[in-house]
Amino acid sequence: MTLIIVMVILLFAAAAYVYVSNRDGQPKGLIPAALANMGERFGFYIMMAILTLFISSKFGLNKTQTGLIYSIFYASIYVLALVGGIIADKTKNYKGTILAGLVLMAIGYLIIAYPTETPVSNLALILTFTCFGLLVIAFGNGLFKGNLQAIVGQLYDNPKYADRRDVGFQIFYMFINIGGFFAPFIAIGIRNWWLQTKGFVYNADLPELCHQYLRAADGGEAMTEQASARLLELANTVQTSGAQVSADTLGDFVNNYLNVFSTGFHYAFAAAIVAMLISLVIFVANKKRLPDHNKKAAPAAGAKAEAAPSVEEVRMDAKEVRQRIYALGAVFAVVIFFWFSFHQNGYSLTYFARDYINLDVINIDLGFTQIIGAEIFQSVNPFFVVFLTPIIITIFGALRKKGKEPSTPMKIGIGMGIAALAYIFLTICSAGLPTSQEVAAAGGLDASQRLSPWIMVGMYFILTTAELFISPLGLSFVSKVAPPHLQGLMQGCWLAATAVGNQLLFIGGILYDSIPLWATWCVFVAACLISMGAMLGMVRWLERITEGKNA
Repeated sequence: MTLIIVMVILLFAAAAYVYVSNRDGQPKGLIPAALANMGERFGFYIMMAILTLFISSKFGLNKTQTGLIYSIFYASIYVLALVGGIIADKTKNYKGTILAGLVLMAIGYLIIAYPTETPVSNLALILTFTCFGLLVIAFGNGLFKGNLQAIVGQLYDNPKYADRRDVGFQIFYMFINIGGFFAPFIAIGIRNWWLQTKGFVYNADLPELCHQYLRAADGGEAMTEQASARLLELANTVQTSGAQVSADTLGDFVNNYLNVFSTGFHYAFAAAIVAMLISLVIFVANKKRLPDHNKKAAPAAGAKAEAAPSVEEVRMDAKEVRQRIYALGAVFAVVIFFWFSFHQNGYSLTYFARDYINLDVINIDLGFTQIIGAEIFQSVNPFFVVFLTPIIITIFGALRKKGKEPSTPMKIGIGMGIAALAYIFLTICSAGLPTSQEVAAAGGLDASQRLSPWIMVGMYFILTTAELFISPLGLSFVSKVAPPHLQGLMQGCWLAATAVGNQLLFIGGILYDSIPLWATWCVFVAACLISMGAMLGMVRWLERITEGKNA
């Protein structure tokens, strides 16, 4: 509990430091936009923290099947951001598109928050209903995400703020992650509170064991003796009433526990609806502070109405537009491999935390609920984003004063190398661990066989450092290089590139279930190193394009 309090204090101290030290050099619309995004991201990360484990426990799907749904959904978010960018660019109504996105996301969360019975009586119907809700969320997110980023980029079209663009996007990104830090705690707390009200305590291994039991009862693969014994043992330890379960009553326990467990997830999704409404209120209240490209700049007193064209009316020559699009396309292609590796945090890395990390040592008992579960590690990444952002801003600021600050493309290339180091670290830590198939056959590992939670903290520390070199600076690069009349479209393309990486996420689940863990992580090491090499090889060309020099 003390550690969590310290993390919260550091989180807000870092945010306050960045805000106070940079507020005079940033446009007034930045913080309202960041706060609106923070609320939306809070709701989104509630869902993403628990989505894969929800699908597994709700429907009994294996990691590959779950990964296909997860990767298609995650890819759809970013593909539809391209659609959202096109809509906003065509209508020139960025703000209206953003508002529509917030409303659609709230509707989508409402659909998946509806508590249907588990085990599901009609798998096809309920799974389709859930996937439809995810599709609505993805479309709403597509209307919201890229266009809000485009508006933030437009704040820096004013020459007064042009040299603060990178720092502005880092601040924007930091506020996103304040919401992301608290989201997993809320999701876990609600689910475990519901378990507690129904007389159960949380156990990470039970949902998988319960589904093994149901599959065997339906004529599928029989459980191993170890798994059967483990299921019966846990059934008699997770009930706060002390009621005893026998082999004859085990089926009733399995059905009851799965239903309560999954219903807790449904109620956690409902918390995301509240977050959407808060984000909606913040955005509406601050709309006037944000750029409105529906309107042309008003002429000065006594000037003719046709003086000073707006940014959208300025068109670059065809050659420069092509060069900028080529440069952006090259960066988009490279970052695919980063997102393929990074977004394993909600998929294979979450399974790894559930199966191999000793979660008991981080159990936070609040009396009315317990904060325990593999999802808790989803808060480590956003914590480090906020904590490390002022450090990285300070370092880059000092280098800038000396004229030695790396260019944005160079920073992205360095970030790829740091991401490779994160998976090298995890590869070393995973050496000698049993395969996931062996863990499933044994019904889970004993506490003595599990790794320290600090392994995940160290992994996310390195991976988050890489993220800060890539994601916010990538957004800055896109807003800087994109032709003025294609801002929304190019931000959508950045997100579409992320979508391609996300569509490949399911490969992580296949590897996780098929080969030794150390070999699984080596695949991501290779992906990140290849990306780093490609990015560093293009740095000089990209720098010329960024400086407005056709190549």
